[in-house]
This record gives sequence, structure tokens and C-alpha cells, in this order.
Amino acid sequence: MMRGADELAPTLGMAAACRAVGLWRGAPGRARTRAHREALHGPHPCRAARPRPPLALAPPERKELLEVLNSERFCDTAPAAIHATLLDEGRYLGSVRTMYRALAADSGTRERRRQLTHPTYVKPELLATAPNQVWSWDITKLKGPAKWTCFHLYVILDIFSRQVVGWLIAERESAELAEQLIAESVSRHDIAPGTLTLHADRGASMRSKPVAALLVDLDITKSHSRPHVSDDNPYSESQFKTMKYRPDFPARFGSLADARAHCQTFFTWYNTEHRHSGIGYMTPSSVHYGQALAARALRQDALDAAFLANPKRFKGRRPEPPALPTAAWINPPATEQTDDSNTPASTVNS
Repeated sequence: MMRGADELAPTLGMAAACRAVGLWRGAPGRARTRAHREALHGPHPCRAARPRPPLALAPPERKELLEVLNSERFCDTAPAAIHATLLDEGRYLGSVRTMYRALAADSGTRERRRQLTHPTYVKPELLATAPNQVWSWDITKLKGPAKWTCFHLYVILDIFSRQVVGWLIAERESAELAEQLIAESVSRHDIAPGTLTLHADRGASMRSKPVAALLVDLDITKSHSRPHVSDDNPYSESQFKTMKYRPDFPARFGSLADARAHCQTFFTWYNTEHRHSGIGYMTPSSVHYGQALAARALRQDALDAAFLANPKRFKGRRPEPPALPTAAWINPPATEQTDDSNTPASTVNS
């Protein structure tokens, strides 16, 4: 390659010649400098092997030291602690620095103690095809009258119908209040044992022993989000956003009674008047109590009348109201997300 560059240089120039043969532009000059130096002083002598320092451990001593460092007794112990322990026993195998050098040469200088391993959390995949199959619950804070004060709002939501099936507001967060709300909601909606899954994030109240014991007694399946993954509890998060982004939501509540009155008004509106985009713009109550099909039929009658009165306005295509979802998912599997079926799945919209 160097000879090819020298042959092309008179015609193309050295830079172009080096590019043509794939050499660095300065390679020919460096090669000439090396050849000139070797012609004057001879080839560069090879470096002699560095002799072993006289104070270094002999191979048998180093082998004994590594056996002790990697023994079952000391495999999880820092070299400084090993050194001190051996001195207490009247033994000296080398300095702390010597121990580190021996471990470095033996690829053993990583953290020697057993490391904490976090458990692997399974992504929850929950499906509801009718009301009262999967409930989601969460707790949010509402600002109180003064700085650093707040009230705690507990809300249980049916993910299929979006109906708020239970709520409670208190001055504190506690497992006992959560247990009380869940028990009252299950009783009010006459939930049969073994038919309901209750999903929540990993808050203290959600993972508390009183709540866990209650769910066992009621034969309710418990489900939790993965840590720090808010998308695992999307229905509750979406409902809280709908409440807090309403025009009449105050910056602060003057008292617990004020907060309770506001929530009572909001949840009545949310369940009975709010047209939810995730359920075909029906109200949660109409879906929860089986009135959505009749309401959609009325919408279809109105659209049919408008179509018959003026077909050209609809370009000859019979209009239809939004479809009612037949399923509500938390983290649908990939096969469900890519399915081309015409059956609509519920989405998490307000």
C-alpha cells in the first residue's frame, strides 16, 4: 500500500494517492522517518521483560493469598477486613494493597458482597367484558385551606363502565378507611365471591394487611401496578384528571365539609351526566346498569330520521352513533393491540 501511494503521488498528489489506497495522509512521511532513523541507529531494541520486584510475593505465596481471599469464609469480605482478621489470628499474608493487586490480576476487584436484587414485577393484564368484573381504586390529595394541608380522596372505579362505585374523603390516609370503603362498595353492589378483581397501585394503603385480609375474606382477586408505572392504573388516573381539570375545581378547599360537598356534586355529575368518550359518549351509569343499548338505539333513530330527510347531506352513507365497547383492558397483550377485529375495545379517555 505504501509503494502504491508513492507511485501515484507524482500524478495525483500525496493526499489523493493516500486516499486512493486507503492510507492516512501522514503515513508515508512517518514511514520515511522510521526508515531514516533505523538507517542511522539500527532497529529499535525490544524492551526487556521487567524483573519481578524483590519485595513481591513469590508464586506460591500469591497462590496461598488468593485461596484465602476467595475462600468461602472471606469471599464476601473486603480486603481491609480480611487483613485485620488474619492479623487477629496471628497470620500475615500481605498488605491490604497487595491483596487488592492480587484480586485485580485475578479479576476479583468488583463488589465482593452479595448485592441486592430487586424482584421482577409482572405487568398486570386485566380484561373486563361487563360491569363489576374489574375495579380500579386510588387515593389523591385535595389541597386544604392552608399551606401543607390536604384532604385524602379515596375513589373506586369500574373500568368497564367508568362508574364510580364508591368514594370517601378524609383528613388522613389509612388502611382502615380503605378497608371500610371497599367493604361498603362490595356490599352495596352485591358482588358475588370470586367474580371481582380489585386493581390498585403499590401505595401503603393498597398493600396493607387489613385490605389484603379483607380481599381474602370476600374472595376478591388482588392486582397491583408495577412500581412507578402510572400507566398500569390508567382509569383511576384519568378520572382524577377529569375532576381536577373541571372549571369549577377550586385551588383549595376551605374545610373537609366543603371538599365532601364538592365531591358529592362532581361524582353525581360524572356518573349520570358526563358523556364519556371511552364508552361511546354514554354516561357511566347507563353502561353500568345496562341502559346503553337502548340509549344508542334512540341515537340511531334520530340519525336515521335525519338521513331520510336529507341523504345528500350524509353523502348517501347511513350515519351511526359511536360504538359501545365490549372490552376494557389494562395493558392489553400485543396480540390484542394488533388485532384487526371490528369489535371496539375501551380506551382510557375522559
